[in-house]
Amino acid sequence: MALAAKQATNTIPIVFVTVDPVTSGLVSSLARPGGNLTGLASLIPDLVGKCLELLNQAVPRVSRVAVLWPPGALGERTEKNMLTGADEAGRALGVRLQFVEARRPANLDRAFSEMTRGRVGALAVLPSTILVRERRRLVDLAAKNRLPAIYTQTEFADAGGLMAYGPNAADLHRRAATYVDKILKGAQPADLPVEQPTKFELVINLKTAKALGLTIPPSVLARADQVIE
Repeated sequence: MALAAKQATNTIPIVFVTVDPVTSGLVSSLARPGGNLTGLASLIPDLVGKCLELLNQAVPRVSRVAVLWPPGALGERTEKNMLTGADEAGRALGVRLQFVEARRPANLDRAFSEMTRGRVGALAVLPSTILVRERRRLVDLAAKNRLPAIYTQTEFADAGGLMAYGPNAADLHRRAATYVDKILKGAQPADLPVEQPTKFELVINLKTAKALGLTIPPSVLARADQVIE
């Protein structure tokens, strides 16, 4: 969406939230964005690795994990870095990853069938606006297939997902509002450095864990910012 906005205008100020701005070509650099865009960046490759680490700690006996992602949703370079980060994290954890594509909501049933054939024991869902919109269906499919799953947006845990880890959305949008305020007071987006997330949160849904017959280790629960019971 931010890239489409950039292509539509090079004069109207644009403030973005939770994108990978340098890799996707939105800005020249975080310190000196240049042009008419600035805002809050995401740390997608690092975020994916951390999610896999937390999933591995919550379900330590799982040796094969499905990674669900929608090709084309984040830009080629961002997706390459994201998948590379996931692959490196999987190798470091000694976990085999099965990358499963879902370009559109209509592909989700087929994607879960692939996971079943691959005999995966857990699921990591990569960040995507498309998948956020389908979060209730995704959560239901994970439950139906009895797959412990971790997501990168807390909305999934609120919808019944087992775990979610990512930047605090409310904090990001509050900080984005300060950019809008500065621009309205005369600041130029090119002169406002892009910020990165500073506040992350882990949400664990114990109701879902119980339904899966899963006991979350106390060491993982102790790290949670929110526990849904």
